[in-house]
Amino acid sequence: MRKMIEGSRAVAEAAGLCRPDVISAYPITPQTHIVEELSQMVADGDINAEYVRVESEHSAASVCLGAVAAGSRAYSATTSQGLLLMAEVLYNIAGMRLPLVITAVNRAVSAPLSIWNDHQDTMALRDTGWLQLYAENNQEVLDMHFQAYKISEDDRVLLPVMVCMDGFILTHTYETVDMPTQEAVDAFLPRYDPLYRLDPEDPYTLGAYAGPEMYQEVRYELQRDALASKAVVKEVARDFQAAFGRWMGDVIDRYRCDDAETVFIALGSVVGTLKDWVDARREQGEKVGVLKLRCYRPFPLEELREALAKAKQVVVVEKAVGVGGYGIVAGEIRAALYGQASTPPVSCAIAGLGGRDVTFETLDEMLKRARGGESDFFAGLRTELLEAS
Repeated sequence: MRKMIEGSRAVAEAAGLCRPDVISAYPITPQTHIVEELSQMVADGDINAEYVRVESEHSAASVCLGAVAAGSRAYSATTSQGLLLMAEVLYNIAGMRLPLVITAVNRAVSAPLSIWNDHQDTMALRDTGWLQLYAENNQEVLDMHFQAYKISEDDRVLLPVMVCMDGFILTHTYETVDMPTQEAVDAFLPRYDPLYRLDPEDPYTLGAYAGPEMYQEVRYELQRDALASKAVVKEVARDFQAAFGRWMGDVIDRYRCDDAETVFIALGSVVGTLKDWVDARREQGEKVGVLKLRCYRPFPLEELREALAKAKQVVVVEKAVGVGGYGIVAGEIRAALYGQASTPPVSCAIAGLGGRDVTFETLDEMLKRARGGESDFFAGLRTELLEAS
């Protein structure tokens, strides 16, 4: 059914269609509308789930951990400081190989306090063992939830998934989306049938103590299976297209890249702006294109190498900063391309922090500075606000 709906409420409806048994979350801007709507849906009997009210995001993640360990399908959502508060439990969930989906609403982290969008929160947790999918628009974030559960619960994966969406830009924007029926979702995503569960009749433990003689092997298996999950991400994307007729890429998606000399790489909603900018630049004769990282974990190394084989220049639009180091995504792109037969220069352009608009002018600046040989820089800075040195 096609409907005009706010992004947060589209996510709530999508989560409900996945038939979670347990929902636990703590409200925090700009995630609040998601869990507010879900609590109302549970209260109205539209979802047959237990909604657990908690005192913090740490507790919300802990409730979901226990629910999944006991054999239930669970769901949560959070953002920014709340996501960071969950960090201890998120490592446990991945290490215990528990399938779970949370919506991570991207928001800047303190200090200074900001409720606006960037990617510093989820980038800080990229090494937890959670898979990470980044949505360009509300239709994509809606569809990602169905795919995320199918990926997470696959016996070849058994890893949790973050569906990342830009706060306010997507959560509070009304867009037209195609909302599937419950019957269609049920056909695509069967009821959760856990491979393992905590059961008093068949007792065992999860996440027990591991000494030096075995800890490394457990982490090796986590890394091995996280990397191997890329094949499942692709398979599920194809299955989703066959079931619903929509395709937005699997791990990456290319826009006007076939003959592009300069390729911009980005995650999330800024990809939409980039596509419009590329169209405008193409009309001026510029051979530019956009490569969207739809899946950041597992990292699409081979796909990036193939997609950038003919590029003469790469510009990574970073909505996070590795303070004291370099661009987070750009660093991984450089590592992926290192040693290839033809390695284009990779410029890291940090922009959009704390909700700063990434405009056509910002992108023009990135292109100019990258072509001028700059490799790491902030774009769109208001120099009049900087302290005199």
